[in-house]
Amino acid sequence: MLIMPAMPVQAQSAAVQQRGPASVADLAEGLLDAVVNISISQDAEGSDSDSGSPSPKVQKDAPFEQYFNDYFNKRKKDGGKNRKVNSLGSGFVIDTAGYIVTNNHVIEGADEIDVNFADGTTLEAKLIGTDTKTDLAVLKVEPKAPLKAVKFGDSRKMRIGDWVMAVGNPFGLGGTVTVGIVSARGRNINAGPYDNFIQTDAAINKGNSGGPLFDMEGDVIGVNTAIISPTGGSIGIGFSIPSEIAMNVIEQLKTYGETRRGWLGVRLQPVTDDMVKTLGMDKARGAMVASVIAGGPVENGPIKSGDVIVSFDGRPVKQARDLPLIVAESPIDKDLQVVVMRDGKETTVTVRLKQMAKDAEDDTEAAPEALDDGGSSDEVKPQKPGKPEKPHDGDKAVSPDGPVLGMSLKALNDDLRKQFSIEKSVEGVVVAEVEPGSPASEKGIVAGDVIVEIAQEFISTPADAAAKITSLKQADRRNAQVMVSNNKGDLRFVAIRLE
Repeated sequence: MLIMPAMPVQAQSAAVQQRGPASVADLAEGLLDAVVNISISQDAEGSDSDSGSPSPKVQKDAPFEQYFNDYFNKRKKDGGKNRKVNSLGSGFVIDTAGYIVTNNHVIEGADEIDVNFADGTTLEAKLIGTDTKTDLAVLKVEPKAPLKAVKFGDSRKMRIGDWVMAVGNPFGLGGTVTVGIVSARGRNINAGPYDNFIQTDAAINKGNSGGPLFDMEGDVIGVNTAIISPTGGSIGIGFSIPSEIAMNVIEQLKTYGETRRGWLGVRLQPVTDDMVKTLGMDKARGAMVASVIAGGPVENGPIKSGDVIVSFDGRPVKQARDLPLIVAESPIDKDLQVVVMRDGKETTVTVRLKQMAKDAEDDTEAAPEALDDGGSSDEVKPQKPGKPEKPHDGDKAVSPDGPVLGMSLKALNDDLRKQFSIEKSVEGVVVAEVEPGSPASEKGIVAGDVIVEIAQEFISTPADAAAKITSLKQADRRNAQVMVSNNKGDLRFVAIRLE
């Protein structure tokens, strides 16, 4: 039996220490001066009744009765004095000249913004610009000497499990350092159209908003912005805006005082697994164009409804929600190469983006599960690729008067438009009834929906629909790609299994 000599106690302690994470003391010491506390104040109008606290009743003949009554009667007469409402957040210096980054929600509605530095100095800040879609804001102070600043790193290099450090002002406790790891990447928490958050278990609490998330090189790879917590405190699920998004927005806010995003003018929806074979693709990827917005950059142009965008300006589109951010960050009024899947083949087209309007809607409206890359509520004009195919002799008959994939279809007329409140811009055949448990019912199609296309062929009559389904069955297709519109004209694609 082999007997190993016992390890000395001192050596055991050293080994245990080596197995733990390395200290971040040196790293934190060099960064703390660049992280600031941000306090705001705003006037909130309201009387005593507004605050939910009635004026106190003073007992008759009590000491100072007259003074109390005079004070509260004056408040009621004046409608209540303005009350100062204060809140706290975090931020960080990105330029020695005094530019500071924080969250929009930290300073939103502020009448005054003060920046408190680690050395006790307080400076009044000017708001340079905000972006509500990414919840970012840029402030400017006028320091007497150059400030300590930090720089952005590349969040794209961060891997799940990498160590990160958050510094901020939780619960008003300035200069607080917490450490954790990157728990996940690309999180969508429905906070805005460009959700792509870094999730971390580094403790982030109220007051940390707007503070930096550092990598172990001391570079900012995220802006802390949100937590999930039933108690209001950290439970190890915090979210940061990645630097790959923040840098471009912040640079535009510094330069223009606003963001200038690209706009393609299409409505999108995800490509699902049951669409893959119908589209002639090898796997679910890209963003499907559900419709083209009238008046947009590609109206009657190179991109059509039914196209699947798989690459935009050299950047791959892995899923539908990738594209709005790629488009937003792309240059305006410049020829851009876009790769689309059309009729089972990759095709490269050239597009030119316009600038997204300031009052454009959020990028997450349109049809269910659809995304919109910045279009407004303009009228949608479905593409009409051509006349429907007619069945050949010998095709298995499908009665136009009978159900098609469980749908009872009727040609659109004024009476049906009125019955189902269908907009005049919507064209196709109306679904009058859907059989429970049918293929159409499985995909959420309901009475009042309109079938616009089947397999990229425009459908104008129930006979067109029946003939197209017949031809797909004879081609041994298992699914039919169907463009469906609701009564308002919002479009979506579904893959309906062929019985």
